[in-house]
Amino acid sequence: MHDVDLILSGGAALLMDRNFSRVENAALAVSCDRIAAIGSKSDIEQNYRAPRAIHVEDGLLLPGFVNCHTHSAMTCFRGIADDMDLMDWLRNYIFPAEARNLNPHVVYWASLLACAEMIKSGTTTFCDMYIFEDETAQAASEAGMRCLLGEGLFDFPSPSCQTPAEGLAYSRRLIEKWRNHPRIGVLITPHSLYTCSHDLLIEAKALADEYGLMIGIHLLENGMELAGLDLKFDKGAVSYLEEIGYLNERLLAYHAVCLSSQDIRRFAQSGCKVSHNPASNMKLASGVAPVPEMLAAGVCVGLGTDGCASNNTLDMIREMSLASKLHKVHRLDPTVMDAKTMVHMATLGGAKTIGLEDLIGSLEVGKQADIIVIDMKKPHLTPVYNDYSHLVYAASGADVHTVVIAGRPVMENRRLLTIDESDVMSQVRKISKNIWSSLKPVT
Repeated sequence: MHDVDLILSGGAALLMDRNFSRVENAALAVSCDRIAAIGSKSDIEQNYRAPRAIHVEDGLLLPGFVNCHTHSAMTCFRGIADDMDLMDWLRNYIFPAEARNLNPHVVYWASLLACAEMIKSGTTTFCDMYIFEDETAQAASEAGMRCLLGEGLFDFPSPSCQTPAEGLAYSRRLIEKWRNHPRIGVLITPHSLYTCSHDLLIEAKALADEYGLMIGIHLLENGMELAGLDLKFDKGAVSYLEEIGYLNERLLAYHAVCLSSQDIRRFAQSGCKVSHNPASNMKLASGVAPVPEMLAAGVCVGLGTDGCASNNTLDMIREMSLASKLHKVHRLDPTVMDAKTMVHMATLGGAKTIGLEDLIGSLEVGKQADIIVIDMKKPHLTPVYNDYSHLVYAASGADVHTVVIAGRPVMENRRLLTIDESDVMSQVRKISKNIWSSLKPVT
């Protein structure tokens, strides 16, 4: 008999490994922050004992979802400016709202609200780019979440940094502060090619190279950006990125809606990664990213929600459903972006996209115990013929019953264990009153 810290059991388990293995009447033994064993409930209970056991009858066990692109603190701007063009939305609403309202206090509470929302919908890891990211890191650490985050770098002043040099210095402090944390990682995040100068992009890359970090950047989000960058560089955005040494396995491009077939080949050859954000792209009418073509070419593509101001939720189950249906109707082909592909993109595919596939993304012995349980004992999930189909086409974030991150239960039976949900919502409601007052002259 082996002593472990936690035994988690339910109905079936989707391991999301390379073989898409499925275990019936499954249980997992967790030791410290790692998965110690996977098998049938009877075998695990016969060979392992733990001071704590969580059993969800008919629960579906699978790895936690990986949100490859979001701006978590933008929960405080949820619904503040909808139904408008991307550049109008950014320049006339979001950038002014950020300039007038963002400070460490606001970012901390808004990030904690995002963590609560993500945990309750099954996300265990998120990749973040925003402002005052040290506060987001603190919120994620307290919530028990796993994240990869970076301070947004701009040519113009942001609420946290007045100059590009200050932004780079902030990024360096962020790296040094969190570099040894078991769940918090850092990447370098120049906002975009239209908000960053050549010199800033070069310095950002030098910082990423110094520490061996990934670079995350918004890229070719819509046709207007494509046309503007073609004029700016006279060679195409991806050709420019290649020229300055960005095209490698440490580049993560957010959106990539307007990648050409030649761009896709370059991304595949160089190992660049992409975060697909269908809800945001649909809501802002940015277009449909050529994801089936990317996947066929061998580009690593994960799934992201983007921020709450352009989605307006952080529900990865909803995102899987939207992505699958969007590409089917766009190509008039019901076979593209099938359910199994979507669940892979939200788990192991997402982990690969942010460079953490050796730690998370699948349920395998030795990997981090980031595990969620879906309560399948629901009218809208009955009967069950295909687990993947139910996850993508029938389930919602509200069906997540239990969440374990790094071996620690952070939600059980829909009750958050690391966050005071009522307090967080109360704090953000207070913040929202100030935000709305500050925008009244604009609106």
